[in-house]
Amino acid sequence: MSNQLSADLIIEAYKQGIYPMNTDYGLRWFAPALRGIIELDHFHISRRLARKYRQRVFTMKINTAWNEVLFHVANKENTWLSEEMKDAYTELHYRGLAHSIEAYAGDKLAGGLYGVNVGGAFMAESMFHLVTDASKFCLVYLVEILKKQGFVLLDTQDFSEHKRSFGAILITKEQYLERLAHAVTLKRRFIS
Repeated sequence: MSNQLSADLIIEAYKQGIYPMNTDYGLRWFAPALRGIIELDHFHISRRLARKYRQRVFTMKINTAWNEVLFHVANKENTWLSEEMKDAYTELHYRGLAHSIEAYAGDKLAGGLYGVNVGGAFMAESMFHLVTDASKFCLVYLVEILKKQGFVLLDTQDFSEHKRSFGAILITKEQYLERLAHAVTLKRRFIS
């Protein structure tokens, strides 16, 4: 793939199971042999988090603080989000393809995540929190939206024990591409 990043190139790459990441060597494209996903029907959260979520500790919103979410994600330690990437994802946001989920404590942004929807797939890119559990609330809210709108694939790109605690699994590249091929044919809108 080209090293010249654009919104169109990101969408085409996603459709082929490839995603960009800024590294110490500049922009690189990845299509790992094993891919992390969260199967929406097997998503789960701890009892403690479920109780806290029901108490509505945070106010959840969509697409109200895109620039702030990217700012906080880009300022995390070891971030992979370059200025060029922020520009391309922001263009996708203006096109209605990239979305942010925000958790507010009062009127202050407490956490957020962002990603891109391609058909019935949502490519979760990154998250951050300024207040404990805020990013987890964003993930729970995201899954609620995806289920409600009939999405079939939540791509987490990589895998970690933290993601496993929410039901994330690793699948092979072949399994991922098969699921992706179906997902991109679906027409799904990201709305709450």
